[in-house]
Amino acid sequence: MSDTPAFHATPIFPRGFRCASRNVGLKPTARDLTLFVSQVDAAAAAVFTRNHFPGAPVVLGRETIKAGTGGTLRAVIANSKVSNVATGATGVENARRMARAAAQEIGASADKVLVSSTGVIGVRLPIEKIEAGVIGMTADLQDDPMVGAEGIMTTDSHPKALSASVGNATITWVAKGSGMIEPNMATMLSYIFTDAAFDGPTLDRLLRAAVKPSFNMLSVDTDTSTSDTCAILANGLAGSVDEAEFLAVLTAGCTRMTEILARDGEGAEHLLRVSVRGALDDGEAYVVAKSVLNSPLVKTMVHGADPNVGRLLMAVGKCFSCTIRPATTDAWINGYQVVANGERLDFDDAIVRETLSREVVDLEIALGVGDGVARAFGCDLTKGYVEENAAYYSS
Repeated sequence: MSDTPAFHATPIFPRGFRCASRNVGLKPTARDLTLFVSQVDAAAAAVFTRNHFPGAPVVLGRETIKAGTGGTLRAVIANSKVSNVATGATGVENARRMARAAAQEIGASADKVLVSSTGVIGVRLPIEKIEAGVIGMTADLQDDPMVGAEGIMTTDSHPKALSASVGNATITWVAKGSGMIEPNMATMLSYIFTDAAFDGPTLDRLLRAAVKPSFNMLSVDTDTSTSDTCAILANGLAGSVDEAEFLAVLTAGCTRMTEILARDGEGAEHLLRVSVRGALDDGEAYVVAKSVLNSPLVKTMVHGADPNVGRLLMAVGKCFSCTIRPATTDAWINGYQVVANGERLDFDDAIVRETLSREVVDLEIALGVGDGVARAFGCDLTKGYVEENAAYYSS
């Protein structure tokens, strides 16, 4: 098959999955609660934030879905506006109440419901509003994944969902995230649904393989959220599919969603992709790619379409733990070589300035010391990011 699957023009759910979202009073008017439901039990796997202050839903989620072995789910319930982080034992109990409320609504047990919350940190979850609001949501269940995506938005500018076919099965991705993003697992909230048949341990292995080159290479602002969750549910209604083909499509979809999330970074005007090759090994390539991507000076260079390529060399050169040889280091901006053997080339300033003004900016670094490769995804740094976050708690 092609390395790039044909994503559906309009996202659809796999067999047996539906969703609903509504406003339950956490936000003034926008949808703030989402329910995803499988008509049958689904094998599940998930990866969670490595932040040392995980939210209560993450604490509960780790109980529900064990690393390496997975679990069984019937539903995912997620709210926006309040993240239920730094809320102690009360927060964990509120997460359990949220699972029980969803379970009662769909006729399942609470241990088959994954809970997520996203929004402001350090605010108690208005659990009574959620418990009252989830009543009757099964009557609203529908086939449009974008409806579910709307209910988990915080500072996102648009809902995010996509789907693709693999054999007789479908994979659907629904995600949110635009700030506090540099995962060590996945993105802020990302749910993947499929009707392919896999057991929990296999799903866990496939998910981790797909997350590594995609969501784990995403950074908007170098900050790892306390609520990061990426889960995959497989209800098996389409039967078995080729595992290698499934992984290829799963990874491609995670990569596509990573780019969508990066482009919607708070205040972002450009999608920034950094490719590193010729590093000593993949680990060092990862460090260099993230160093370039996360540099505020590189980000503002892209935002201002200012071809100050010395910033690229600076960001590479500060990777003290990596093998860097200036004499073998080259760099390109959107295909135009701007550095050769560690020296700035006499390139056409106007041409490179124009290419930096494009919506997608690709930066490539060749280190010439080995076979290591990595690719990272992010965005530029703008005044809009500062404005969005200067009063996030108070807004």
